[in-house]
Formats: sequence, structure tokens, C-alpha cells
Amino acid sequence: MDRSTLSTVVSRGHFSLKKAAALLAAAITTAVFCAADALAGSYPFGPRTRSVNDLGNQYVPFHAHLWDLLHGRADGGLFVNWQSGYGSSFLPDLGTYLSSPFALLVGVFPRHEIDLAVYVITVLKTASAGAAMAWLLVVLRPGRWWAAGLLGASYALCGWSVAVASYNPMWLDGLVALPLLCLVGEWTLHKRRPLLGVLIVALAWIANFYTAYMATIGAGLVLLLRLWLSGLPNRERLKAAGRAAGTVVLGVGLAAPLVTVVYFGTKHAHPGRVVHFKPVPTEDVLARLLPTTYSFGSPALYVGTTALLLALALPFHRAVPRRVRAGWTLLVAAVALSLQWGPTHLVWHAFATPQGSAYRQAFVLCALLVIAAWHALSYGPPDLRALGAAAALLVLITAVASRSALVHPVGWAVLLLAVVGALGGLALLGRTEGGPRTALAALALVLLFGGQFGEAMATSAVATRLRLGHMDDYAPWGERQQRQAEAVARADGWPRYRTEPGREQTVGNDPLVVGGQGAQYYSSLTSDVLSRTLTALGDGWTSRGRSLQSLDNAVTDAIFSVGARVHSPPDPHQNWFPQNGERLTVTRQDAPPLVTLRPPGASHAAFGPSPYRNQELLLGARVYTVPRLTVRTSTGKAPHAGDTQHPGLLIGAPAPGTVRKPTITARCPAGSEVYLWAPHYSGSARMTDGPTGRFRSDARVTKIAPMQRLGTVPASGRLRIDLTPDRTSRVPRSAVGCLDTARLHNAVEHLKATGASHVTVSDATIRAELPAGSKGTAVVAAPRIAGWRCAAGDAGPVPAKGYHGLIAVPLDGSSTSLTCTFHPPGLRLGTTVGAASLLALILLGVLTAVRRRRRIRPPAPTTTRPLERVSGAL
Repeated sequence: MDRSTLSTVVSRGHFSLKKAAALLAAAITTAVFCAADALAGSYPFGPRTRSVNDLGNQYVPFHAHLWDLLHGRADGGLFVNWQSGYGSSFLPDLGTYLSSPFALLVGVFPRHEIDLAVYVITVLKTASAGAAMAWLLVVLRPGRWWAAGLLGASYALCGWSVAVASYNPMWLDGLVALPLLCLVGEWTLHKRRPLLGVLIVALAWIANFYTAYMATIGAGLVLLLRLWLSGLPNRERLKAAGRAAGTVVLGVGLAAPLVTVVYFGTKHAHPGRVVHFKPVPTEDVLARLLPTTYSFGSPALYVGTTALLLALALPFHRAVPRRVRAGWTLLVAAVALSLQWGPTHLVWHAFATPQGSAYRQAFVLCALLVIAAWHALSYGPPDLRALGAAAALLVLITAVASRSALVHPVGWAVLLLAVVGALGGLALLGRTEGGPRTALAALALVLLFGGQFGEAMATSAVATRLRLGHMDDYAPWGERQQRQAEAVARADGWPRYRTEPGREQTVGNDPLVVGGQGAQYYSSLTSDVLSRTLTALGDGWTSRGRSLQSLDNAVTDAIFSVGARVHSPPDPHQNWFPQNGERLTVTRQDAPPLVTLRPPGASHAAFGPSPYRNQELLLGARVYTVPRLTVRTSTGKAPHAGDTQHPGLLIGAPAPGTVRKPTITARCPAGSEVYLWAPHYSGSARMTDGPTGRFRSDARVTKIAPMQRLGTVPASGRLRIDLTPDRTSRVPRSAVGCLDTARLHNAVEHLKATGASHVTVSDATIRAELPAGSKGTAVVAAPRIAGWRCAAGDAGPVPAKGYHGLIAVPLDGSSTSLTCTFHPPGLRLGTTVGAASLLALILLGVLTAVRRRRRIRPPAPTTTRPLERVSGAL
């Protein structure tokens, strides 16, 4: 057998080992993930929902919208989502939540199984991360394929994955990307697969740029260590580092059309609260290395006891070269310390402390622990001396961690069994070295695989159960959503008018789940102009203004062309308020078209403190009476006034057993509709024989309550509102507004008579036909988010004007049509960068092909003169 044949055989064998390790890691990961959910009684294996926090509020609804897009059922397209926030930019949301290739799998599931689709995608991403890590381990250094598979599963089922990313499925793309980017680093080190490397970087940044950024830093650190350990001359190391940097630049450049759109989307988003990083105590950090510990605000570093023991044994494993031991140990320690230091914390998070968990980069440290464990095992199992040192370090970690409240009693039993399995398995594995000892090897595998399976399953199950107790949760698709969707479909008349899915929401993005075109919208990219406009009109929100609610108000329905509205009972899953026998109903009302006209000289004054007056500004007519109020506490006394930072009248919750309730009394025209605006009130409010208004707010101002309709003013003109607060709340001095429905009807008729005669809406374009001679300002019932350009008649498009937060187009009387088109901010810049990167990649591919062709071209044959002629010449 010649050398080339032998090389081919070895290469095929190495590929088979990598493939076997990857398949084993994927199988273990899938089995543990599903078994843990079955143990926890979680969907789809039990009655407990898994839709906690943003999984139910954002990610499942956005996947439902993607399903509608793939099947041609969505209102809007890639640029504009007409179902949420009265018209929102969709491409930034796509790049944040849905750009992973895995997300396309929702299209093969039935629409009513959207929760199952997201669950399957989550499992597949986690299993793919394990397979990618197992493949990487065999590439970094040859070793036992089953051990690579076991450690690959340890990475996929790390604490960060099961406790944090399992309900943030887009983050799992970073878990997959990290080992793949490390593979790209290996290719740049060995001058292999340059084009494929660029494409993998691009795919990682497209799938989820946020975690891809962290994964890129982690892969860069791994490459720098590999260069230091390579023994190459400094010149070659610099060349390899340059190739890697070029690969990343080209890859990120290819992803630029999406990355820049998301970046500019965040610039126009409603700002969240400013958070300052505070490192958690050391005992909590060390506790998160142990199985079954859980908390939202500490780094989830669990990788399994076997992997942890191997990583701790690495510095003492004499079979491993000293530089390898020192390099990986120092890298793990440095990254661990960087999690707790403010400046490096900011570097990991793109120089902005996140509002949620402050340790979103923890999966990088989990990966480094697993890679260090692989280096300890691939040189042969650690001897008893190294294992003893590792066990001593684990005892020290456990002793410090025992002071943390994160360690629960069940954790000690799981840890003990895991330590016995890991130490026993590694010790037995060491005795099989140097000869065939099948029984010992089989027992070692049973201990290692059994311990890994058991503790990982317990850790994932505990995290699943504890999340339900610490976070809001939401029911999966069921009968309630089905009835809502059917009601919306029957009433839908878009784009002649909007159909609101309703005030009583099931999740924060109801329009994406059940259909319709509502105000509800929850995203990290909720525009600032939308949030401020709806808040000024009396709307409520949660998540500090990024999760907007439906505003059930006749005036705002007229402003935003809402012609049908679904009214549902409170969601029984939330159990916030009793249902009181309410049933789903649909109301219809006359609505102006999407494009209406305001006459010349219409007020452009800024919004004021009263939402009633702000609504009138947008409507263009006076329709409210805002009366003087008399407010009394449950003791019959006048309430105290708040301070300048917290204005309003303070209403305390009545003492237990108190019969009398706090009240609001006022006088208004008989027959007018009564609305109560109390954004910082929590509880219920009711007039005699009127509907119960439900208000939810909190003292930390993370949520405020929307304006509520309470009934009709009696013939006497005197109204009384009984309050039932559930905590100390504030009521504004101008809390009550009385709507004259006749005036509102006249205003709507005027808007219909002067507004557009015909409106068409596509993905990113609105076209309207206007009455001849229209002057003043055409107002489009959609928020004036950045990116809209409009033209009246045959004029060229210019950036849209604003009219109290809505799109506005000045008219001079000569135009009978208008066209508004939306271009996502940043798309043109990103497309230019992407095109330049693609051109550079094509040139690189051509240059590489030419060089390869020149390298393998055979030398030109040499010609010799015939012997006869030579002889004759002599």
C-alpha cells in the first residue's frame, strides 16, 4: 500500500470516527432533553406548559407569523408586519428571532401545532450543538469516539442550554455556532476550506448575530491558544491569524444586509432601562457548576460532573504536554474571571449590559471546560494522582458552593451519584489501558454514560419546573386561541378596515397568533414612536414600554381604522381576574379608511398630559368632556397627593373586612360613555350596572394599565366609580373622560367623506386614491417609523412627515393619489457591504482555483532530437 492510499484510508477512518461521535452526541442530547421534560411533566409530554416568559410572548408568536408568511396567509411580508403595532418593521424582527435555518421547519407542521414545531426546533438545535462539538473534539485531537460523543452531549446539555437558552431558542444558534467557528479556525490554521469557512461565519451571524458575536470571540480565543501551541514560526502564526480575521470580516460582511437592519432597528427601538453590572457572589458562581442548581441572574456553568472532573484533572495529568496543560487551564481561568469583571463583561455583551440575565456568554466557558476535559482524556485517562487532585478541587468547590442558596437538598443526592459514577468510570477506564479488559471497559461506560444521563436529565427537569415558579407562563395553542382565530377570520376586512383581536390578550403578540391587525406588539425592537404615541393616547404596556396592549377605545378605533373588535373573557390560564361568565363576542363599528385628510391649519401641537385631549388632536374634533373629580378613600377621606415624580392621588387597598370602597364621583353629560384612565392603578373599577374594568400595573413601572370603558352616564348626569385596588395605587386628577358618541359619529363621517376612496396595501407599499382638490395633510393610520417615504401624485418620494406619531403627506390640492413605501433603515448600507463581501469572496475563489490549477499542472514535455539525425550530424 503506497503512501497516498494509506493517507486516504486514514482520512476515511478519521471521518467515520467524527461521524460516529457526532451521531452519538446528538442521540444522547435528544434522549436526555425529552426524558427531562417527561420527568418534569412539561409540554409535549405532560400538562405543564413550557411557554414561559418571552417564549410564549414573543418566540412562538413570531414563528406562527413565519408559518403564515411561508403559506401566504400573513398580512404583510418581509419588510412590514401589518398585524402588529398597527404596522411595524418586520425585517429587524426576522433577523432577531427567525433568521435561523431551523426556523423554516415550522412550515412542515400544522398551524395549530406551532408550539410543537418550536419544541422540535429547540431539540434539533440542541442536538446539533452536541454533534458539532463532538466533531470539533475529534478534529482538535484524536481520541475515543464515544468519549467525544459523551462530551459533545455535555456541552449541548450544559446549564446555559437547559436553564437559559431552552426558552430562548434563537440563542441556541450560538450554541451551534461556537464549535463550528472553532472548526473554521482550524481550517484557517491549516489553510483549508477558505470559502466554506466564510460561509459558516456568515450563516452563524445570520442565524443569530447576538450569540454569534460571543461565539466569535470564544472561537478567536481558542484559535489564539492553538496558534501558541502549534510551534509554528511567528510569521506563520501571523499569517494564520490574518486568514482567520479575513474569514470573519468576509463572513460578517455577507451577513451585513440583516445585521445592519437589526442594528438600526435597535437605534429606533423604545429604550429599555439602563442596567449596571453587578457580579454575583463567588459561591453562587461555583454553585452553578453543580447539577440541579438554577437561578436567572447567575452564570449557568454546569457541564456534567465527568467533564468538570476531567477539566479539573487537566493541570495534574502528566501524560498531557506541559504547554497544553498550562494553555487550556489558563484560558479557562481567564474566561471565568472575565465573567465577573465589569469591563470584560461589557466586551462580551457588545458594550451594553442586557436587561435580563447578565451572563449570556456563559456557554463559551462551558465549551472551554468541555474542550479542556477532552484534552485531559484524549491523552489517556487521568491517573489516580490526577483524579485525586481533581476530586479535592471538586470538594473545595462544593464546600464554597454549599453557602449558596442556589443549592437545593435534591442537588446533594444527584451530585453524590454523579461523582461516584464519574470517578468510578474514569478510574476503571484507566485500568483498561494497555490491554483488553472488556468487562472493566463495559462497566466504565455504564458508569460514565449512566451518570451523565441521570444528572443531565435531573438538571434540565429541575430548571423546567423552577422556571414555572419564577416567570410568567402562557398556555399553548388550544380552544381559546382557536375560537379567537375563527372570530377574527369571520370579521376580517383588511385593508378596508382593521380587525382587533381584542383587549383581553392571551400572549403579548396575539395578532401574530390568532390573526387580525392590532395595536398589540411585543419585541425588543418595538419602535419608540409607536410606544410613545400609544402611551400618549392612553394605552397600557408591559416590559417597560416594549410590549404594547390593545386599546379598547372608540376614538382610537376611529383613528386607526378599526372596524371590528373581538372581546374575549380573561384568559383562565393567567388567573389574573375572574371570568364572571363572559363569552367571546365581536363588535363592529363604522371606521374611516386607512388614509384620511386633515384640513389646512390642523393642529400640530405636541401631545399634552391628558390622553383624552391627545386623542382629540389626532381625530381632529372635540368629543370628550373631562370633568372635575371627587376622589375618596375607603375611609371616606380625600386621598393624599403624590409628589412631582409620582403625581396623582394615592389610593390604598382597603383593610380586610372593609365594606366601603374608594370612589370617584363626577358630573358629565347624560348618555355619554365613561372612560377611566389610571395607568398606575392596580385592581378593578366598576360603575353601577357597567362592565368591570381591570387594571394591571406595578410599583416598579414595568407595566402600566390602559384606559378602560366603564359604561354610560345615567340620566342624572352624576357618575360614581367604585374602586377595588389590590395595592396602593395612583389615580390622575384628570382620570375620567366622558365621550360624546354623537360628536364622534359626526367626526367619523367627516373623515370618511374627505378621506381616501380606495386604499391598497402590499408588503411595504400603501396606495390611496384621494378626492379631487384635497388640501391639507393626508394622514395614514400607521406609526411613522423610520423608513417610510411618501409621494403625492407624480412627485418624487421623500421621507414621510409626521402627524402626532402617524405618517403624514402634505397635499396642495393638485394630487388625487399618494404612495408610501417602506425601506428598512440600514438595508441599503448592509446590501452594499454584502455585495462588496460577495465580490471579494468570488475573487478569492477564482484566485484559489487558479493557484490550485497552476500547482497541479504537469510540466511541459521536453523534446529530443532523433538519434539518427544526431548520428548523421556527427
